[in-house]
Amino acid sequence: MKQTEQTLIQQMRITDFEVDHRKTLLSFSRIEAELLHSCRRNIEEQIDFLVEEFYQLQTNVAEIALLIGDADTLTRLRSALRRYILDLFSGEYDLEYVNNRLRIGLVHKRIGVEPKLYLAAMHTLKLLLHQTIHKSTLVEADQQAILDALDKLLIFDVTLVFETYIRSLVSEIETAKEKSEQYALILEEKVRERTLELEERARTDSLTGLFNVRHLESIVTTMLRSAQRRSEYITAIYIDVNDFKKINDKEGHQRGDEILRIVGNAIKSIARSEDSCFRYGGDEFCIILSDCQEEHAREIFVERLKQKVKEKLADLTLSIGVVDTGTDEYVDASTLIRLADEKMYVEKQAHKRIAGVEHPVNNADRI
Repeated sequence: MKQTEQTLIQQMRITDFEVDHRKTLLSFSRIEAELLHSCRRNIEEQIDFLVEEFYQLQTNVAEIALLIGDADTLTRLRSALRRYILDLFSGEYDLEYVNNRLRIGLVHKRIGVEPKLYLAAMHTLKLLLHQTIHKSTLVEADQQAILDALDKLLIFDVTLVFETYIRSLVSEIETAKEKSEQYALILEEKVRERTLELEERARTDSLTGLFNVRHLESIVTTMLRSAQRRSEYITAIYIDVNDFKKINDKEGHQRGDEILRIVGNAIKSIARSEDSCFRYGGDEFCIILSDCQEEHAREIFVERLKQKVKEKLADLTLSIGVVDTGTDEYVDASTLIRLADEKMYVEKQAHKRIAGVEHPVNNADRI
């Protein structure tokens, strides 16, 4: 059953036994209940005066007047107080009575009546009731017994009201806690996503979308260890864009960046999911192929790469070096990359000679 379908009595699991136990704790007996009921006629005769006097005193308190706010609310409050005073002298303090007291506590909490204001109001009501009983025609002994019984019943009521206050506050805390936990989970997920995004950015070249050189050696080392466990070849393809400096000088850096993006996309298009592709720096790239020998890499990957680049850039050429390692012996990551770089460098020198360049290429010419 939903909470909104339960009474406050049900929500707080207060039973007839619990009500009797609370009365016993306050030494509130059936005889005292009957004494209060015997005074009901006297209270009924003074009920209008009691209600009027109570709210005259209450509205003199600025905080309370502000909470009441308007005449319609005051009228409803007068009616509610009238019922409550008559209930105090009904002689029946059962589950229904308890549920009404709990509702009063809940209403006071919802409209923002602080405990100090509620207690002050109850004290005012107690004084007015005492004055009314003292002025009654009841004999003095009965008056004192009725006053003692009334004090116990008011404590009984205040206890119930404050339990509602406390329960409402606990519910608010639990709700706030749940919201905080949900927010923390959302925030944690956002932090995780942001962290992954930043890690990915740190690993990735912003221009081409390939891995950057910062993580090349560690990734290649991991791939080499995996290849050794499975006794497989690893092949490195080292790529350099021919005459890239001339292109930059003649057509501008924006055109140079466009060419690097096209080459990067071509590299990504020929690589498999198990391969790793890097922008080594400037116009140099590197592909590390898993479970692949040099001959296969040249026949398949290199030719496909050249074809992909030609489709977009008909006049552009690449110098490419290819080296494998395994399965009897494996070089380390830096050696594998260096060997591929050296083979690329040899091919680049040949390109320069074919192009009619008189001076040999030296390392200073490489970006």
